[in-house]
Amino acid sequence: MKKALILLGCPESPAQTPMALYASYKLKKAGYDVTVVSNPSAMRLLDVSDPEEVYVHSKTDIESCLENLNEGDFDLLLGFVHKDAAVAYFVTFYHILKTKSMALIFEKDATLLEDFEKQVAENTEAQIVSARAYHNPTPIRVNLDKAIASLED
Repeated sequence: MKKALILLGCPESPAQTPMALYASYKLKKAGYDVTVVSNPSAMRLLDVSDPEEVYVHSKTDIESCLENLNEGDFDLLLGFVHKDAAVAYFVTFYHILKTKSMALIFEKDATLLEDFEKQVAENTEAQIVSARAYHNPTPIRVNLDKAIASLED
């Protein structure tokens, strides 16, 4: 089975947690074994949102994952990018894993959204999936659905 790593940033954006659960669900339907990596705050939100681990079966903290991460560990990296720190983590994971990667970039401010897209594009060859969104996950979901469908082609 193919393996996917979902990399979550700071849970500041209200859309991140439901989108993480949704992305895990969609990737599982596409044939991936999914692991979610995040900081402790984002992990606690996932634990509360999915207490029976229906959508997220495998979770680990970002620091211990980073310490043990090797090229070839995953077939897909899906990074949630909505802050400068998330860009840095995504770029780091991208260069360690050297695998097919998608940056799910979302932000309510159009200038910041463009800046994050530019930073990812300049530092990786990852597919950029972006949407101007913060509270409403629908624009992110629509674009993610298209990107995941392209994986299946």
